[in-house]
Amino acid sequence: MTAIAGDPQRNAEFYVETLGLRFLKKTVNHDDKHTYHFYFGDSEGTPGSNITFFPWGERGRPGQFGAGQTKVTTYFISENSLEYWLDRLEAHDIDIEGPTEQFGETVIEFDDPDGITLALVATDDAPEAKPWEESPVPNEHQLRGFHSVTLGVNDIEPTADVLTKGLGYEFEAKEDGRHRYRSATGGPGSIIDLVETERSRGQMGTGTVHHIAYKAEDTDEQEQWRDHLIDQGLRVTDIVDRVYFKSIYFREPGGVLFEIATMGPGFSVDQSQDELGTDLALPDWLESERKEIESRLPSFETPSTSPLSDD
Repeated sequence: MTAIAGDPQRNAEFYVETLGLRFLKKTVNHDDKHTYHFYFGDSEGTPGSNITFFPWGERGRPGQFGAGQTKVTTYFISENSLEYWLDRLEAHDIDIEGPTEQFGETVIEFDDPDGITLALVATDDAPEAKPWEESPVPNEHQLRGFHSVTLGVNDIEPTADVLTKGLGYEFEAKEDGRHRYRSATGGPGSIIDLVETERSRGQMGTGTVHHIAYKAEDTDEQEQWRDHLIDQGLRVTDIVDRVYFKSIYFREPGGVLFEIATMGPGFSVDQSQDELGTDLALPDWLESERKEIESRLPSFETPSTSPLSDD
């Protein structure tokens, strides 16, 4: 999941100090080298746990949610962690919506500092976590990867066709206008919910999600997906080298931008596991510009990993 934030310091402090995720990588947007690209996830950056941001800073224009955008990004938590998170979010002065029930599961929603809506699903089938020992959140209560995303579209059918015919999802259920699709592979991030909105196409900017990503084991599988999606009538990019993985991108008819990224080589290709997120990581083709890039990036201090409260 990749979104657009405003102030980089505020963004990183929220996801590390409040949500307890590990700050995995500080690099730059390869398409805009004077903008940071932050990665947050579990202790190892396991696929299915990573949320990333382009923090545009003071020059960023506000976005506006609308059709063709992600409405909610939802994480798993343990069934026994709900009260912990209700207390923790309240202690950090975060407004909470819920708890409510969706498809028999207990859900709470809240916004990050830029207005991106997040949710937590408390369930007894949450996947096992790879806890980050330095997190301010105790191991047993840490976020356990993505549960689902909710996409807002003007018309369910065209997007549903891409999910089912293009990406192998299966329709599972409908409840209160929410159409649930699940990947046959299962695991973290295997659910996509579609909801209809009467809003016009969303405006990209701070506080909006830029794209969502699926995983491919390697470039061979990625090429197979690319050929298949083209056969489905979609326009798909060539493979793009993102250092930590290789990516292809396509936009479905409802307007949502999707990515399919390879599993490797991973975040430790340029930093050891212990060093992840400690220094600015640049791709080889930008290394000669390091001084100029660092001089133009906003000032930033890696967030503290000390607990903010006794919760």
